[in-house]
Amino acid sequence: MPLATRPPRPRTAAVRARATAAATALACAGALLAAPAPAAAEPVVDIAVNASLGLGTLDDAAFGVNTAIWDSHMNDPEVVELMGEAGIGMMRYPGGSYGDIYRWEDHTAPGGYVAPGTGFDDFIGTVRATGGQAMVIANYGTGTPEEAAEWVRYANVTNDYGVRYWEIGNEIYGNGHYGAQWEADDHPDKSPREYARNVLAYAAAMKAVDPTIRIGAVLTTPGDWPDGIVGPGDDADWNHTVLSRVADTIDFVIVHSYPGGATADEALDRVGRLPGQLREVRRQLDRYAGERSAEIGIALTEVNSNVQQNSRPNALFAAEVYMTALENGVFNVGWWNTHNGPTEISTVDGDTDFNDYGLLSSGGCIGEVCQPAVNTPFHPYYGIKALTTLGGPGDTMVAAASGSEDVSAHAVHQADGDLSVLLINQDPERSVAVNLDYAGFTPTAEAPVVHRYARGDTDVTRVPASSGPLTLPPYSITTVTVRPHSGGAAVGAPGTPRVAAAGSTTATLEWPQAAGGRPVRYEVYERLGANAQLLGTSTSTSLTVRNLPPGSEHTVNVLARDADGRLSRPSGPLTFTTTSPQDSTCLVSYRVDTGWGSGFVASVTVSNLGDAPINGWSLDWTWPNAGQSVQSAWSARVSSDGARVHATDDGNGHLAPNGGSTATFGFVGANDGANPAPTVFTLNGTVCRTG
Repeated sequence: MPLATRPPRPRTAAVRARATAAATALACAGALLAAPAPAAAEPVVDIAVNASLGLGTLDDAAFGVNTAIWDSHMNDPEVVELMGEAGIGMMRYPGGSYGDIYRWEDHTAPGGYVAPGTGFDDFIGTVRATGGQAMVIANYGTGTPEEAAEWVRYANVTNDYGVRYWEIGNEIYGNGHYGAQWEADDHPDKSPREYARNVLAYAAAMKAVDPTIRIGAVLTTPGDWPDGIVGPGDDADWNHTVLSRVADTIDFVIVHSYPGGATADEALDRVGRLPGQLREVRRQLDRYAGERSAEIGIALTEVNSNVQQNSRPNALFAAEVYMTALENGVFNVGWWNTHNGPTEISTVDGDTDFNDYGLLSSGGCIGEVCQPAVNTPFHPYYGIKALTTLGGPGDTMVAAASGSEDVSAHAVHQADGDLSVLLINQDPERSVAVNLDYAGFTPTAEAPVVHRYARGDTDVTRVPASSGPLTLPPYSITTVTVRPHSGGAAVGAPGTPRVAAAGSTTATLEWPQAAGGRPVRYEVYERLGANAQLLGTSTSTSLTVRNLPPGSEHTVNVLARDADGRLSRPSGPLTFTTTSPQDSTCLVSYRVDTGWGSGFVASVTVSNLGDAPINGWSLDWTWPNAGQSVQSAWSARVSSDGARVHATDDGNGHLAPNGGSTATFGFVGANDGANPAPTVFTLNGTVCRTG
């Protein structure tokens, strides 16, 4: 897990305004029936849901948990039942850092404890009984490629267990190379170069046994230690070093998230960093894997709040972090852990909290204070279980936006046609009334199905529905499911688009044709919150979109329209960025010289490519992420207005024509979350080429 955490970003009026604008940009019919009716004093929040904007399909491995060989209860029959009821489709073995000391042949972990009944065959029995699949950590720290290959042989050739996903090590960047050490690593060279070299060796040996398996490489989470740090003898940080060498070979990458904070509420607030972090992982894959990037998955194989872990607010965190990660391109989220053990006693929201990473009680005690019976679920278990009322494998996540910072919304268009909306009221004191508006979907007038997990509930419970707006109790998770008014289009969804070519103001998109039926045309929509903007239509499976701003990022879906005018479900999403203008009269080079997870030092070099000299310059850019800022600068005067940065010359204002001279300035920056490079620089009003 990350070694350092930072305080949460404060919620601001600007954040509230953006959320309200996103939610109210869409106005479509669709009154919701639910109970009970709110009191007059309750705030009313508008929720916008757009079924035409797809965020991806829920994978059969979407909802996961970790299991550990030191957990004597990991294979209890009650665990099988509870994991099945919570929709767990993936179980990870043999347990975090134990993955780098575990010897599978004799089921030992030198230097660690191995509980009885936790062998690989026992684990697979539990996985199969839940109807899920396994994620296995191959021992990188103290193992060899040959040992890992023999494990693949035992699992998939000898026993036909069908273990598809194999990680090469766990958190290997914690091997001491960057100063902190918690991960075993016997390699004399502990650099990211050596890890990358061994990933290739492991992949070759393991796939020689079973070519169908998928190999995952460990990355650091952007914005979390040690992201951005360049170790001794290295020329780049962990992610860039590893991906530059293995992107042509691996099938997925692994990141972890423990957002931290002083309370579970603060951890819940910090989930807002995750979309930017995951987007930066995809940018890095795009850079090194090119067109193959779309084939490489992202797995968030460990996540937990790291504080007040058995509390009710951590149940809200669990539901929020799973759906946020899945909506932003992750195929698997794995809670740490199935069982763990008590570490600290406190009271949170009236409940005893043991600060236990486990979803289920291990029955441990601290002094005279003991946990409930073994396998009793803690609150986060029900946060994950609530997601089974939202959707399952094969269902399509769609855009949803809330008009309140205290209410988050996630929506899934199920394969059977129903649409479910999960609403999380993060306010511990106030009930909130909500009105739901739908686009791309017309619900029937019949009462919706409502499920809830709130104070007083001992499980995820179906509650009665009646006329009026839906009321969300304080600290609650509520799912509303409505049926469609009529059948969908006769044509299926098109395949996920890709960028065939991109310029500074244009992008040519291509996509696989829609399944079934014969579409009259295809329509390409850009996602703006929960609002959809039509970019263009085509009677073929390609479209060139024009008049885009240079260096701008866009997320689009493709839909097919049938002869009756009905739109299909959306394709998978594509996010792309236009290039900087190659014929610009200025050139800007932006480089991060060093970083330490929460801060960095960068240098910017400006060149004049025009025919006339420049005497006096100003440079403007906008940060891609809200958590980025300039703290101090030299060789330029730098000011900021929110995300916008304005730099002017400081004694270096003369730029000779045709690249005859340059001006360079530097600054110390801070980042709360990912730290992507700006994509657009404007010099004296001219958009520059970057390089």
